[in-house]
Amino acid sequence: MDEILKDFPKDLTFFLLTTIFSLLIGLSQRRLSLKSGGERTHFGTDRTFTFIGILGYLLYILDPTSMRLFMGGGLILGGLLAINYYVKQAHFHFFGLTTIIIALITYCLAPIIATQPSWFYVTIVVVVLTLTELKHTFTELVQRMKNDDMITLAKFLAISFIILPMLPHNNIIEGINLTPYSIWLATVVVSGISYLSYLLKRYVFRESGVLVSGIIGGMYSSTATISVLARQSKKAGEGHAAQYTAAMIMSICMMFIRFLILVFIFSRKIFIMIYPYLLIMAFIAGCVAWFIYRKAKKRGEVTISNEEDDSSNPLEFKVALIFATLFVVFTLITHFVLVYTGVGGLKTLSFIAGFSDITPFILNLLQNPGAITAGVITICCLQAIISNVAMNLCYALFFSGHKSSLRPWILGGFGTILGANAILLALFYIL
Repeated sequence: MDEILKDFPKDLTFFLLTTIFSLLIGLSQRRLSLKSGGERTHFGTDRTFTFIGILGYLLYILDPTSMRLFMGGGLILGGLLAINYYVKQAHFHFFGLTTIIIALITYCLAPIIATQPSWFYVTIVVVVLTLTELKHTFTELVQRMKNDDMITLAKFLAISFIILPMLPHNNIIEGINLTPYSIWLATVVVSGISYLSYLLKRYVFRESGVLVSGIIGGMYSSTATISVLARQSKKAGEGHAAQYTAAMIMSICMMFIRFLILVFIFSRKIFIMIYPYLLIMAFIAGCVAWFIYRKAKKRGEVTISNEEDDSSNPLEFKVALIFATLFVVFTLITHFVLVYTGVGGLKTLSFIAGFSDITPFILNLLQNPGAITAGVITICCLQAIISNVAMNLCYALFFSGHKSSLRPWILGGFGTILGANAILLALFYIL
């Protein structure tokens, strides 16, 4: 924007921007006033806020150095706003300060536009307009919140921005690349993805189809999601087998995307090697899930779930403790396997790791390359993933029951993904 406006007269540009932004803020107040039916409780609307912005511009441009006129006008405006607030409180029993604070922000637009880059003052206007429009959304959001949701948010901020920076980077055990910082960093990243999926499920997709449940759950844990969906399929009946299978496979698709994000965060070198594989497998899994879902939709088997989300808190201390413990265990096992059995043992270990939570194992490889080449790390990651997909197939068959109508869909869908995995892994070995 700065490049576009540089050919216009400077003072005219500041005046027009101040007027336009003040009018937009005023219009948002007018809309809010009409929507709430309480014009008497508002300080002003479109014209009032526009004039406030123009007043701030005039008093600033007349004395831009000492800004005495601008500060004096601000004091007068503050006094008028104080009187307005007293009248609202005394006669209408209205205690809101939002309109008054927005009026003060509008008054300050002129010096901000004159002294700050365009991205800064445009951001301020966007934030003011957005927060004004989201008043009722925030009210609904608060009504949905559980008692411990704010505590959960505080926990995430604490583990990310207080505990993590304070941890040392020194190795815990001599000769093994394992530090308190690396352990907690892996925990924070995985907890962040889990927390994001929890928020999406809790506040955005509360009344969603089974397919969306698979998508959101796959961001957190494909294994847990598949186990839950397989159990739920027993209650849903045979007519809904296809959509539950599609949701399970969609969680596998999200697993590939989740690991793509994790690899990008922890190792750009490995990311360059592994991203084609993960993208192709995510695409194949997504196509398989969509094909099965379309079959279910044609049969009229698609349902919407509006059950209250009772998923556990993704930031429970015991969950973080288990993950950190697994990370340490896999670090130690990987170190000793490399020392005594070499790369061949590590490749075997990657298959075995697939029978548990593979995230700690993969993050351990990404953070502790040591003497391991990028190619070996990539192969181990791929083998752990394909082993985990096979394990998820077993979970889906087991929890859905031996007489379940899901079995043909599960075997067909998961079989396609495993076959594609095997082909791509073989090509990776060859190339």
